[in-house]
Formats: sequence, structure tokens, C-alpha cells
Amino acid sequence: MILPIVAYGDPVLKKEAVEIDKDYPNLKELIDNMFETMYQAQGVGLAAPQIGKSIRLFIVDGSPFAEKEEGEEDDPMAEGMENFKKVFINPIIEEEKGEEWGFTEGCLSIPKIREEVFRHETVTISYYDENWELHEDTFDGYAARIIQHEYDHVEGILFTDHLSPLKKKLLQKRLINISKGDVAVDYRMRFPAKKR
Repeated sequence: MILPIVAYGDPVLKKEAVEIDKDYPNLKELIDNMFETMYQAQGVGLAAPQIGKSIRLFIVDGSPFAEKEEGEEDDPMAEGMENFKKVFINPIIEEEKGEEWGFTEGCLSIPKIREEVFRHETVTISYYDENWELHEDTFDGYAARIIQHEYDHVEGILFTDHLSPLKKKLLQKRLINISKGDVAVDYRMRFPAKKR
């Protein structure tokens, strides 16, 4: 089932999410619905707060980063992305290291706005997968970036929070318009300030 994605301005996006346990109701169905929702919106990651649930869960599928245009050179950052599909439950970033590098990010909760965000090149994260197996893995390149972006969501942080005060000020009107639903999107959304 495709779920509505919560838009910028909803308080759930600014809350630190809570851990869940194995008995969380309909978890498998929720994960399946999140993947369906993410694919329909053409995203590479989706966190539970983005569908209105303040729990420490996010999903990723970085395979679009592995797709190349004809004649395009191999991108070392995209190595292994064709198989980068994962579920992260109760994640904890153990370490971020390496030089911070800039990349233009977007977010399904903040449609039509893309800005350069600087993040560490390598991240080590512990998490449970959908079968409740505990992992501690290290990722770099685009995988590390996607993880850091989605992890921010369960911490109540948006990519716009990483921007300079001036950049935020310049985006303010567009962000307010998004929360009012004054933006054209081709996927289901829930707008916090939309007049009924």
C-alpha cells in the first residue's frame, strides 16, 4: 500500500524517534509499504517519520546510483550500489570519518528543493535488519551519504538543517509553501498547514 509522505513543517519530522522491538505491530507489512511508497515516489531512502511514524526505522535502495548513461565513466562512489537495498531498525551510527564532501541532496518530504550538503565519506552503523539480526557495517560513498541522510530523519533532523542561516532564509518562503501544499508533486503527500 502506498502511504502519504509527510511534508516539511509536520512536527513528526523534528522529533527524535523511539526504538521498537520485535513485537511492533505489522512491522513486515509496514516495511513492504515503505518500499512501495519509496519506489512510487522515486526515492532512494525513506524513514518512518516521513510516513508519520516516530520510530527508529528506515529503508534504502541505492540502485538508481548504479545506473549509468551511455558513455558515462564509472563513478567510484557508486560501487556496489546496484545491491544496496537494506532495512535499518534501531540504527546507531557508531562512527563517521573521512573528509566531508558536498553533494546536492533532496528529500521526499521537501519536494522541489535540492541543496548541497556536506557529509562524512565513511560511516559505521549498527542496526537490526528485518529478520532482527544485529549487524555492524561500514559504508562509504553514496551508501554512507544515503544512510546519514535517513539516519538524520530518525534523529529529527532534515537536510535543510545542515544549510547556512543565509541559505535557509532564502528558502524560507518555498518551505512554507511546501507545508501549505503549494507545490506540485506526483506522489501522495500529507501537508501540515494545508487549509481543509
